[in-house]
Amino acid sequence: MASTSYPGGTQGGRLSLGETELPASYQSPVSAISWGAILGGAAGAAAVSLILVLLGTGFGLAIASPWSGPTATAVGVTAAVWLVITQWLSAGIGGYIAGRLRTHWASVHADEVYFRDTAHGFLAWAVATLLTVGVLASAATGAIGAGARAVSAVGGGAVQAAANTAGPALARSYDVDTLFRRAQPVAQGEEGQAVAEAGRIIANGIAQGEVPEADRAYLAQLVAARAEIPQQEARARVDATVTRAQQAAEQAKQAAETARKSAATTALFTALSMLIGAFIAATAAALAGRSRDT
Repeated sequence: MASTSYPGGTQGGRLSLGETELPASYQSPVSAISWGAILGGAAGAAAVSLILVLLGTGFGLAIASPWSGPTATAVGVTAAVWLVITQWLSAGIGGYIAGRLRTHWASVHADEVYFRDTAHGFLAWAVATLLTVGVLASAATGAIGAGARAVSAVGGGAVQAAANTAGPALARSYDVDTLFRRAQPVAQGEEGQAVAEAGRIIANGIAQGEVPEADRAYLAQLVAARAEIPQQEARARVDATVTRAQQAAEQAKQAAETARKSAATTALFTALSMLIGAFIAATAAALAGRSRDT
């Protein structure tokens, strides 16, 4: 039975190490995992990832402008592609470093060495990912803590202010307005009160899906009395205002739906790129380990 040329290969059911034959039950004293190589690869991957992210941010800020430049969709697609490239490059570099720096295993079959190398690359990628997430979480925690301190500093005043304004806010609600609605609006009085009442009527109608005909008629009377214009012209103003408010509400709904779909797509795309990054790290470590041994 021919022996393999790989160091530590099998020969006739026994393990060979150079010119010395070892029993098949021989266990290498060297550990199957090299944490130094894994941590080194993870540090390299995290550093490369940070550099590429900052580089991409700099280029993005250079080309993005509120007055001119690419559209928001183009910027978002470019950012997603750059993040994928960053993930793959950092994973490949980290996996290769982990594979080249790992300890040489004596009297270990080639298939086992291949598995250990891929495992080292995967672990280097995993540690780098957890390190990056930990740094981001720490930054977010710091921001939340600063916000909490700011809120606690003004909390007492805010609670007192809310208590003082809760009653008047309830009294100015749409439902209460209807209790004191006149058959004919008063032409005199504070302009702000009429504007606020009209705003509450329109807001209630948008929330319910449609401004009722009774509310439209009342708004027309209110506008006609306050603006001193004919009833027909006032009704045209009311209808136009309600239409614009409905269009704005529909645009807001569409924007929220677009944001939801975009967030879902980004999450799935990021997860897929991370899985491919893990594969790249494992493959790079296997190639680096083979170069290390040969």
